Amino acid sequence: MIINIFKNECKNFTRNKILVYLNIILIVSLFSIAWVSNKKNNNQKNLQETAQNKIRKQWENLSPMNPHGAAHYGSYAFKPLNILNSLDQGINDVTGNVLKLEGHVRNEIVYSEASQSISISKFGKLQASIILQYVIPIMIIFISFGSISKEKTLGRIKLLILQGVTMKNLFIAKSLFIWSYGLLLLIITLFFQIYFSPNIDSIHRLIFFLFSYSAYYFILSFLTVYISTLLNNNASILTFILSIWILWTIFLPKIFGNIVEKTYPLPSRQTLELKMTEDRSKGIDGHNPFDEKRNELKIKYLAQYEVDSLSQLPINFDGIVMQADEEFGNSIWDKHFGNNDYLLKKQKNMYQLLGIINPFISLQNLSMGICGSDMIHHIDFLEKSEKYRRYFIKKLNNKHAFGGSKTGDWSFKVNSDFFRSIDAFSYTTPKINTMIKNYIIDIIFLSFWVIISISLIFRLPKNIIK
Repeated sequence: MIINIFKNECKNFTRNKILVYLNIILIVSLFSIAWVSNKKNNNQKNLQETAQNKIRKQWENLSPMNPHGAAHYGSYAFKPLNILNSLDQGINDVTGNVLKLEGHVRNEIVYSEASQSISISKFGKLQASIILQYVIPIMIIFISFGSISKEKTLGRIKLLILQGVTMKNLFIAKSLFIWSYGLLLLIITLFFQIYFSPNIDSIHRLIFFLFSYSAYYFILSFLTVYISTLLNNNASILTFILSIWILWTIFLPKIFGNIVEKTYPLPSRQTLELKMTEDRSKGIDGHNPFDEKRNELKIKYLAQYEVDSLSQLPINFDGIVMQADEEFGNSIWDKHFGNNDYLLKKQKNMYQLLGIINPFISLQNLSMGICGSDMIHHIDFLEKSEKYRRYFIKKLNNKHAFGGSKTGDWSFKVNSDFFRSIDAFSYTTPKINTMIKNYIIDIIFLSFWVIISISLIFRLPKNIIK
């Protein structure tokens, strides 16, 4: 019986020419967005690779230079486009994509796309996630809001009951049809994406993506049809459902976002810089020959090598001081940047918990996380680029200290062979199998809402036929 009702819903849908044309336009739009986004991503990827190769070539062909001078010259790390950035760009447009790696300082990532865009584009770019999160749900709502009430208004529901159709069968068939409609558009979108990103991790991510959005569409379909069984007036049903949808997608995310930011506030950039400068001034200064902590380090190394003066050391004490300066600075960056990362993660965890009230929040978190464009993936890039910076600077300082020069010999230089011996920075987006643990809360809450939606089958009103 459910299958027969499902088939009948399909026939009625295809008879509505306006809906058919709208969906053709929607499918063409999805394909166009996928094609344009992937083409843009490929161009951006090629530009980044060209820039990275050029910078590496410049580094490998540096003229003979003092190792510490080379540390100030530094290098650059480019944040690669995430695997499925074309589906959901998440925070990538506002976080920047270029990071300078140099001695004595941990720089912030710069050159976000939003900061370089013309003002009109700052309202947001059209991407697949906008269609999937807003347009398709609206289509689901408009198709389903009168699914049961229409049968009651026209009196057909009595005829269906007389033919042996139960209310439960009718509810399930109509809900599954509407869910299948959203699922079909979702699968079409992912088919386009698989064509453009045919690697194993992309496929794994797309599978998680499919389950996340299909769960949300399932919730929306069953909830909308259920409300249609409760009310008789189509205008009232549509108003009620749209109110819930607007609350879910617009108001609650903004309200919850503000609550999270107030609960775990981040320090302002000015405050952060002042605190880091203050803490940094308490440590060793590699460029100040009269620094007290430098003198303490000097006494330590003179005793270690059993000599009376720096000139008698078999190593270059300047390189030792520079690395000590660097390591103290690293402890400051770990303290302040680490605190920022901690607060960002606490904000995200709190925001995830609010998914128990609003499934749209869980969907958005999963969407960005699966596409590798959320804060967790961004922090991963920053941590790994900082790890490389420390390796990079330490290699240079150690060469300065133990490369054969004496203390005070700032004319000591190394050639391009040494620069080429330092490994280039390389970053690969973590595989989803290693990152999915960060989104367990979202998966649980989305599953919770699916269970609630299924339970509606057993809570249908008894007096539906009047």
